[in-house]
Amino acid sequence: MLVEHFKRNWLRIALSCAIIVLFALHVSHRLEWDILKRLEAISYDARLLATMPREIDDRIVIVDIDEASLQAQGRWPWSRDKVATLVDQLFERYGVFLVAFDVVFAEPEEASGLKVLDALQGDVVDATLNAKMDAIRKDLDHDRVLATALHGRRTIMGYFFSGRGADGQSALRVGELPAPTFTKEVFSANAMDFKHADGFGANLALLQRSALSAGHFIAEPDVDGLVRRVPMLYEYGGDYYESLALAVARVALGIDKIVPGFPDSSTTSGNYGKAEWLQLGHVRIPVDASMQTLVPYRGRQGSFPYVSATSVIDGSVDEKVLRDRIILIGTTAKGLLDLRATPVATDFPGVEVHANLISGILGPKGGNGRVTSLKENPAYTQGADFLLLVVSGLMMAIALPALSPLLATVATLALASVIVGTNLIIWQWANLVFPMAAGLVMILTLFLFNMVFGYLVEERGKRKLVGQFGQYIPPELVEELSRNPEAMAIGSENKELTVLFTDVRGFTTISESLSPEELSQLMNEYLTPMTEIIFRHRGTIDKYMGDAIMAFWGAPLANEKHARHALDAAFAMLEELRALQQRFVAKGWPAIKVGIGLNTGPMSVGNMGSEFRRAYTVMGDAVNLGSRLEGLTKNYGVEMIVNETTAAAAPEFEYRELDKVRVKGKDHPVTIYEPIGLKEQISEEVVGELKLYRESLKLYREQQWDMAEMQFINLQNSHPDRSLYAEYIQRISVFSGEPPEADWDGVFTHQSK
Repeated sequence: MLVEHFKRNWLRIALSCAIIVLFALHVSHRLEWDILKRLEAISYDARLLATMPREIDDRIVIVDIDEASLQAQGRWPWSRDKVATLVDQLFERYGVFLVAFDVVFAEPEEASGLKVLDALQGDVVDATLNAKMDAIRKDLDHDRVLATALHGRRTIMGYFFSGRGADGQSALRVGELPAPTFTKEVFSANAMDFKHADGFGANLALLQRSALSAGHFIAEPDVDGLVRRVPMLYEYGGDYYESLALAVARVALGIDKIVPGFPDSSTTSGNYGKAEWLQLGHVRIPVDASMQTLVPYRGRQGSFPYVSATSVIDGSVDEKVLRDRIILIGTTAKGLLDLRATPVATDFPGVEVHANLISGILGPKGGNGRVTSLKENPAYTQGADFLLLVVSGLMMAIALPALSPLLATVATLALASVIVGTNLIIWQWANLVFPMAAGLVMILTLFLFNMVFGYLVEERGKRKLVGQFGQYIPPELVEELSRNPEAMAIGSENKELTVLFTDVRGFTTISESLSPEELSQLMNEYLTPMTEIIFRHRGTIDKYMGDAIMAFWGAPLANEKHARHALDAAFAMLEELRALQQRFVAKGWPAIKVGIGLNTGPMSVGNMGSEFRRAYTVMGDAVNLGSRLEGLTKNYGVEMIVNETTAAAAPEFEYRELDKVRVKGKDHPVTIYEPIGLKEQISEEVVGELKLYRESLKLYREQQWDMAEMQFINLQNSHPDRSLYAEYIQRISVFSGEPPEADWDGVFTHQSK
């Protein structure tokens, strides 16, 4: 059988395999497609946004050089003595644990007046005046004032690396770099693809030597301009320098030494030589081949407490906010150009990028310090992605030609769901970033290819199938099916539809009063216009059952307004019936009356039957209930009854709630309604009657029998032709003598169909 399958579908399977090869070449980096790279980035962002904890980590506080600070303290850069005041306040007044700068102090401050003092002092010979000017010098040497504030405290400076200048000019080299974290001998030659710098912008030597440590705050964007990762180490001059986030986390954890982690040589082939993580005490920080770590964004801006820098300087901040916290000094002011495009936001503060990374390295708040939020993207995921892509692709290539369009869709969705679900589990619980886009796009491509191939090859057969619907639906819908064959339900399926049953009342008596020829003529003249109305409102005739008609809406072509169209058809049938009654009476025939029941709900629809005869029909509990509702029209003296689901699906109509009932064969109660008409066409008189009726029904269900009876008697007197009110008066007379149980739910049980 499998051999026959391959023989019959060899071309389809071969072309599917060609598609698989193209995607396999991309995954193995032999034929890379930019569109798939961008889709992979989008899928990463979607997983990140869907699983972010969105909780504030108050271990890290951002002291923000914001617009308010610039207005209060002056434009940036501030004088170094003001920055020193900020540092002193943080340590002395607020007792913070650590302060790190996401800003750089590369140039000496020249606005303090120190040069002017030097020029004046050169002409002074008086010793006393010279001593006073020396004292003033200390106050005006703001760089040294800041250095004094940094000295002996947990302070970490920030700096940046840069490339070669424009037009091949020499790269920028300003300030003094800290001691490198690693020297060139640590990593194997050409094993890692480190980010390389030709220049740097570092802090004044005086400031750098006064601080405890320093780290670069480079966060390079991906090809689409979004910052998703930060280099943990940057290479300059053959040495390697740690990032600001790594330096802060290292000091916070009390670790002096960072150890690069290499995979066990027994599990790798050849001289692999690439570090896959950095070990920081008991914390393992995953890195890629470029020594970059994915930023574990906690949420949108504000995932860490923000404090305005000017509030720290003037001492107005609540001490509890800052006590023993890690402080990052940065800016959100737009004019200072430290906003980054990230998966979280297009204008995300750069300082909060580093805060998210520090939080991820430190691990969950109150936890055991193990890293649970940093995602790993090791090299072996490429091989696993390749294997998964080939296996899933071959499964689809072999299976899809043997499946119907419906089953092929279900199988494709199931496979895609398994891949996405497994990927999310690996993401969430193993913290692995497993590729997803290429596999999903391949699955979609194979599915679309098979659907198009099947349509082109089997179109003739499908058109033949369309012909069978001509006996159920109007010609214009048959034409629509021929133009859109994939929309029709060939096999059985379960979907929400609206079914209609209509039955001639007293048909046995009518048939006895007419000759067979007259009865046949009467039924033809009745069924023909009723069928035309159903067709006109996009309905499908299920069957004629003597004097009864069964029709449904929503298949074989999908129809979102199936309940509305069914109700429109029912009202048109009743209107046509009144015209027929006059013609029938003129011919000496009985003026027939009908009852109509409609129900909306899930039904099985499709070609059903035996090997000898099949029919396109609907089945299910919702269909049976529609038949029961038609039968109830006699009990309530109305022409049409719908269930609560139909009323909810067509809210543009006004309804009279008839009752809450249990129909024969059903345990679950249903609320039944009589459709009155479109709301905008209802008269004020009818609106008033409905309001009084609803109040009466409420009294009845609250077992206020006397009040309810009085209300229904008034309604009966005003509308003597409405037997519904007489029905409730009769019930109340029974319940007044024999009250229902205390927990009565107001439901009336019908014992007959």
